[in-house]
Amino acid sequence: MKQAWFKTTLALAIGAVSSYSLAGGFALNEQSISNMGTAFAGRSSSADDATTVFGNPAGMSRLKREQVSGGLALLDAKTDIDDASGRFAGSNDGDMVPFIGVPMGYYVKPLDDQWTFGLGVYAPFGLVTDYESGFQGRYYGDRSEVRVMTLQPTLSYQINDQLSVGFGPTINRIDGELTSAVRNPVPGGADGEVKIAGDDVAVGFNAGVLYEMTPHTRLGMTYHSMVDYTLEGDTKISGSGPALASAAGKYDATLDLKTPESVDLSVTHDLNDSWTIYAGSTWTRWSRLEEITVNSEGIRGPLAPAFGTITEEQKWHDTWSYAVGAAYKLNQQWLLRAGLAYDQAPTNNQFRSPRIPTDDRKILSLGAAWSPNDDITVDLAYSYLKEDDADIDLNAPGKGTYSSTYKNSAHGFGTQATYRF
Repeated sequence: MKQAWFKTTLALAIGAVSSYSLAGGFALNEQSISNMGTAFAGRSSSADDATTVFGNPAGMSRLKREQVSGGLALLDAKTDIDDASGRFAGSNDGDMVPFIGVPMGYYVKPLDDQWTFGLGVYAPFGLVTDYESGFQGRYYGDRSEVRVMTLQPTLSYQINDQLSVGFGPTINRIDGELTSAVRNPVPGGADGEVKIAGDDVAVGFNAGVLYEMTPHTRLGMTYHSMVDYTLEGDTKISGSGPALASAAGKYDATLDLKTPESVDLSVTHDLNDSWTIYAGSTWTRWSRLEEITVNSEGIRGPLAPAFGTITEEQKWHDTWSYAVGAAYKLNQQWLLRAGLAYDQAPTNNQFRSPRIPTDDRKILSLGAAWSPNDDITVDLAYSYLKEDDADIDLNAPGKGTYSSTYKNSAHGFGTQATYRF
């Protein structure tokens, strides 16, 4: 019985660590508030301000003045948990995602008629879920907090009047802390806890090309590379009772993780002096996440061999997202935006867990830009996100059964300021 319990504990630890990758299922789009207003349609072809450092590095060639852009997106998620059932009792309050902010900042400086330098700081991935202490699915996930911050120095080169290219390495830091409850095998015993913390810094790159077919139409393509992490940290097990006490302690832990590459294609077309339309699509190679493997070292006690290299399947699949949008120039000072998007979820129904209970989503966005003069632009954006119902149906040894239906929605608010020197 003890050996089975230890294997269950390890499986729980793997589930916790895998949330580093599951945060990718919550890959953040909010790297630009000006793009947010069109639901990120035209992200790789618009190149309206310094946020193009992320959207398409080649787009910096369109910016003929030195400038800086900075902004903040605020995300307010709501979750209702319905039809919950399981072997063990507990609550299902929902609304486990706190109100969070996503910052961003960019700088662009033309060096000459062909070369442009840029620098960006932004968050490409992030996840926070924090359930109540008596959550019914606590053995599959309790608290998850994962952050990825990226620094990207970038150069673009204008080959001719129509074609530009851009490239920038990305320096990425990932860190997080995740916890799960552990069922005490002693009848009536208090739950224990597994807490896993780790971090790493790894390098990737972004590259893009921008082609102006006509003075009114341009095509953009951006490639965001895979990033290969080796997270190092510790696994801490705590609790009372013979089984929990024998495993209690802090142990070194490592996890190899690859966040996926993506390709963004978009088109921007100026219909006339007032109207601009956008369309875009993004492919993300989530199928890289076939399994998660965690290694723990220094485990004490007679059952230490049970803590070897443990693997858990994920079987994520590649995804596509699609977006269309439009902008209307009301006058010299005001620009209005709107957009619609559809975004597939990479999760496999068989392995979906409370840590990332997400499904395909639809997004409606509205935005506005105010330019009191040629030097300053202030962007505002609002997005409403509604997901398809996400069903969870889990049954793992030692953790019991847990099934429920998650109904997720979210509101996003963003503001950004651009100053041109």
